Amino acid sequence: MSLLIKNVVADLYGTNCWIIAPAIGSEALIVDPGIAQPSLWPRINQALEENHLKVAAVFLTHGHIDHTFSAIIGSAEFLNFTTYIGRADAPLLSNPGRGMSAQSQELLREWEKQGVNWSEPTALNLLDDETVIEIAGLSLRVIPAPGHTKGSIIARVNDELLISGDVLFKEGIGRTDLPGGSMVEMRKTLGEVIAKIDESLIVLPGHGERTTMKSELEKNPYLRAAIAGEL
Repeated sequence: MSLLIKNVVADLYGTNCWIIAPAIGSEALIVDPGIAQPSLWPRINQALEENHLKVAAVFLTHGHIDHTFSAIIGSAEFLNFTTYIGRADAPLLSNPGRGMSAQSQELLREWEKQGVNWSEPTALNLLDDETVIEIAGLSLRVIPAPGHTKGSIIARVNDELLISGDVLFKEGIGRTDLPGGSMVEMRKTLGEVIAKIDESLIVLPGHGERTTMKSELEKNPYLRAAIAGEL
């Protein structure tokens, strides 16, 4: 592995915020800065400082608040980073309740009572189709992967990593029962997109331990079922 990878796990829901850079002392990509009070940025900054890194951009795998919280309530400094998200999930940035369960919406209302406001990052890039983005010495092949949400995206990084968000976990997949989720679309994504990812790639999921495509192709029951047409 030639890339530098650091992980800051958010306090609530255990969301993985991945920090990816070509090397110590370079620019870095921040993936899915999640929930902490007042934000996850102090812990992210600590990891950046320890490795002499500078933020180049923020990449959001989807619009659920446990992956976007610290990208949409940050100070002006953080909101000004270039931020990438799938177009279909962009409305969740300013209205996160649209993608949440009734129970989670109660938490949202509590935050709002405390004065929390939701703001889109200033420099927001919306992604529709498969594309390649060059960021901080990293080459990201971004691929639409709906199912967990309508606008879920994944990214191959330098043909070494797969940022899988909540599409693929270690021996699991993301839920499809929240607003915007679809098991029909998830089944198609698993069988037609994820199944074709090179088995050599390391997988950085939205929750839980990192894994490999080789392991998931062999052991993930949902992926195996989708490939076999049984999901």
